Amino acid sequence: MADKIKFDLVSPERLLLSQAVDMVTVPGSEGYMGVIAGHASLVSNLRAGMIDMKNDGVDTRYFIRGGFAEINATHITVLAEEALPMTELDLAILDQRIKDAQEDEIAAKTDADRQKAGQLVDDLKLVRAAF
Repeated sequence: MADKIKFDLVSPERLLLSQAVDMVTVPGSEGYMGVIAGHASLVSNLRAGMIDMKNDGVDTRYFIRGGFAEINATHITVLAEEALPMTELDLAILDQRIKDAQEDEIAAKTDADRQKAGQLVDDLKLVRAAF
């Protein structure tokens, strides 16, 4: 049996998950990264996207809207700005979030704000495509 890594998923409201899993994939600022037991220690900013948790052959997915991950060889903690199980995510709400982010991109006053809003649009569209 392969080693497991302890995974804690925390949103501002509550601890959503705390268990040992086979692998966690998180949306890092530079792209998605897989984390298994023995991973090198690091802290990474997270962008909006999906966390995919694999445990004993079962995939569980969560939508997050940014945050950061602290990773070491035995533990990964994700502190998310917002986190929802994909089973609770409503397509109408997701479509509205995409529309709102597109409006924010158009209304942005600086290039940095425009780029940030554009990245959120892209990330939300990736989540939408996963349905």
